[in-house]
Amino acid sequence: MLMHQLLLDAAERRPGKLAFRWVDRDRSLSYAEMVAAMDRMAGALHSLGVAKGDRVTVFAHNGMDYLVAMFGAWRIGAIAALVNVRLAEDLDYYLNDHRPRVVIYTHDMAATVKRAAAASGVAHLVCMDGPQDGALALSELLAADLPPPPDPWDESAIAHLSYTSGTTGKPKAACLAHEPTVRACRCIAERLRITERDVSFGPTALSSSYQLVGNLLPPLAQGCSIHVMGRWAQGTGFDAIDAAQATVLVGNPILLDEVIVESRRRGRPPGRLRFVLTGGGPMPIAAKRAWRDELAIPVVESYGQSELGGFVALGFPELAPSEEVLTRIGPPLPDKEVRIVGPDDRPLPAGEIGDIVLRGGFMSGYWGRPAQTAEATRGGWLRTGDLGIMDRDGAVTLRGRQSELIIVGDRPWYPRDIEEELCGQTGVRQAALIGVADQAVGARPIAFVTIDAGATVDTDELKRAIAPRLAYDLAPLQIRVVAELPMTPTGKISKADLALRMTGAGAAAKAAT
Repeated sequence: MLMHQLLLDAAERRPGKLAFRWVDRDRSLSYAEMVAAMDRMAGALHSLGVAKGDRVTVFAHNGMDYLVAMFGAWRIGAIAALVNVRLAEDLDYYLNDHRPRVVIYTHDMAATVKRAAAASGVAHLVCMDGPQDGALALSELLAADLPPPPDPWDESAIAHLSYTSGTTGKPKAACLAHEPTVRACRCIAERLRITERDVSFGPTALSSSYQLVGNLLPPLAQGCSIHVMGRWAQGTGFDAIDAAQATVLVGNPILLDEVIVESRRRGRPPGRLRFVLTGGGPMPIAAKRAWRDELAIPVVESYGQSELGGFVALGFPELAPSEEVLTRIGPPLPDKEVRIVGPDDRPLPAGEIGDIVLRGGFMSGYWGRPAQTAEATRGGWLRTGDLGIMDRDGAVTLRGRQSELIIVGDRPWYPRDIEEELCGQTGVRQAALIGVADQAVGARPIAFVTIDAGATVDTDELKRAIAPRLAYDLAPLQIRVVAELPMTPTGKISKADLALRMTGAGAAAKAAT
């Protein structure tokens, strides 16, 4: 099945139902109206020479035109390449990487787009907010109501370029094809028990593949009403969820933590939430407990990555009955076969930590990177780069990235262990553990924490409090309180930036001596 076929099918069943709403401008389209808008966009792109396999870059803030551009590209067999506006300084890298025919952007990004496009062979620039020097006006193109070409109808074709976060090296574009992505998202909808009565709300960036497989395609497969939001803030976001009467909230751990804080302030959760879906990074156990014990709303933790077009594992929309269930993610989805393997690629027994690999539906490859594709998909299995456990119930527990493992002395430290315990301490809001090269112990572990407003913490007391709960000798651990942690555009804590911060501090100290 094609991604946009989900829209067509829902429009056939419920043409007058609200399909998408852009919260910030209170703009809505019914399913029938969204199909018409998709066809107008497809006709406009076709008139600019966009054909099957061409890339259409969207570089904009969340909005209705953003959604229409995605569907319009899919409708004519083109590839939607989405770049987060927070990556403006690196836009030339992204455009040179996938070489789009057309770039659609918002007016405030004009200077950045023109500079980057000049060196990457872009045929047309299209501004969402009216004509600009050197750019066409999207409104005028759509008003022409040009007919779209016949749908090439290739389920195996690439539809979406999903960029990795670039935590190790330059970001790579994972090529997501129509059929395996739609199959994965229909499985997600079934696991989450989504029905046409649900109202989904996703305030994170549309450029993230997490939005695609969390807030867009699974609800679309069931004919739900879907809300997107461009400019999230704790109070106004709570109000928007309330106004939408959302039953499903799709966010990252940072955003969902803000909802907890606002819910405490108001004495109730927003909307009619049936469950919240968290992803994009690990959610602290303390936050999961707050949703369960204070708000009585299930948290479903997803585990995926840009290369999937789906999830490796996913829980159920139920209140966790025990701490054991609360700490794990959940079982794999039925479209994928997931294994925990050792260094020799042999499956490990239940409960042993190993590499997480899978097959049965993932990217076609990295755009323009055959060698890296071959390495990541060696033997027909996607190598996730993550370490985890599968228990006897078949549920996956994620221990962390292989690249983030810290060797202290001769002992491996799993950062999530320390981070979870720190987040469980009163006053601690976020925690991130990194290792800094140290001749004495190999890597010196440093934990950075942020604290709740008005709270105070003593780092020595924190260390003493978590020590009995961990199987590590915490003598070399340093804990530092910071005002905020650096974040990636997808809402993850950027440990690479923390490491650079420490490297820079070390270099400055050496220079001073």
